[in-house]
Amino acid sequence: MSEDWTSKIPESAQAYLIDRRLDEVECIISDLPGIARGKAVPASKFARQQYFHLPNSIFFQTITGDWGEAAGDEGFIEPDMILRPDYSTATAAPWTGDWTLQVIHDAYDRKGNPIPFSPRNVLKRVVDLYHQQGWKPVVAPEMEFYLVARNLDPAKPIMPMMGRSGRPAAARQAYSMTAVDEFGPVIDDIYDFAEAQGFEIDGITQEGGAGQLEINLRHGDPVKLADEVFYFKRLIREAALRHDCFATFMAKPIGDEPGSAMHIHHSILDKETGKNIFTGPQGGETDAFYSFIGGLQHHLPQVIPLLAPYVNSYRRYVKDHAAPINLEWGRDNRTTGIRVPISDPSSRRVENRVAGMDCNPYLGIAASLAAGYLGLMREERAEKQFRGDAYEGDGDFPRTLGEALDEMDEATGINDVLGAEFCRVYSIVKRTEYEEFLGVISPWEREHLLLNV
Repeated sequence: MSEDWTSKIPESAQAYLIDRRLDEVECIISDLPGIARGKAVPASKFARQQYFHLPNSIFFQTITGDWGEAAGDEGFIEPDMILRPDYSTATAAPWTGDWTLQVIHDAYDRKGNPIPFSPRNVLKRVVDLYHQQGWKPVVAPEMEFYLVARNLDPAKPIMPMMGRSGRPAAARQAYSMTAVDEFGPVIDDIYDFAEAQGFEIDGITQEGGAGQLEINLRHGDPVKLADEVFYFKRLIREAALRHDCFATFMAKPIGDEPGSAMHIHHSILDKETGKNIFTGPQGGETDAFYSFIGGLQHHLPQVIPLLAPYVNSYRRYVKDHAAPINLEWGRDNRTTGIRVPISDPSSRRVENRVAGMDCNPYLGIAASLAAGYLGLMREERAEKQFRGDAYEGDGDFPRTLGEALDEMDEATGINDVLGAEFCRVYSIVKRTEYEEFLGVISPWEREHLLLNV
């Protein structure tokens, strides 16, 4: 190993390699869905390279592997990007058979400009807008997911996994420690992998669905936390495979069970003082607090395609199934789309409960921060606090992917914050996916329409 780059990696990665010979480095980058793309190279080669190349077409691919017509004026010539390592992201891949590190890379064009439709660059762009105003955004994501039985035939429904007792995972057991114990071996591996990778888990709980778990991460820098969620999805999948089950981050994998969300908690600090701008000198709520909420209420409908990126995503927004149907806000109210949790004044924060766990973490966090940023810059006011059950109200954000994309395309403010070129490419790729979906006839249609209409 070459000292010139290993000295730059985190202590957890250095500790993983003590008395071990590094064999391989996985050079990775997130595509639009959040899939890790890249190359695995021998450690000796990685020590000699300052960058590597991938075609920019990885950002034009749909989740099925098809291509959106998003290349632009040059046409589909697949120019190479320059991918440079961010050594601070180096972490172990502890499930591999040899000693391997993963390193996230950032994408640039040949002139050194950030590739505008790279998800990590999109989030960096939004965070930089906050920094230009003297603000430091802080986020804390919560990850919900299911452990399910292996599903080798897509035509068959997804079923809960078998627990340690030999019985299928039970539903309606939220916060049950016995239910958590059912998945003990998988959870043990999740903890072990996370420790090897240097990640701190704030807690694991059983959620309301059969085999549904939630992992909370400690608050911190948005890019760092998005990196961790990106890594965690792979980590959790690998832990599940060791125990003959699948981990799924689909927004709605099982029809009669609750969906899986990625709740995002936000607070904003003044960079000079380090104080929370949502809290005033006497501990009260500030204009900035209400403007941030107002921004979420006004602009989250325009970024729903980033928070709910697939047709399946919209199946999660069902009344009384632990997912919001509108953008009301309330204090300590889990029926609203925007929740203000109980906290002391210095920790005052706002929770976005709309994002699904199927979103790309970079894009989901960027979308949420972009909406709040516009609220702060435009001094938008929040609507009156909602009291009571928000499920009794009407829905107020798009409920289909096509409608959501139309709203995003027309949102000039959001396009300016996220980047117009990113929004253009993302919309084209998602519309291509939507058309692919419409080309598939579902079992419901065959059952109810074949002989009855």
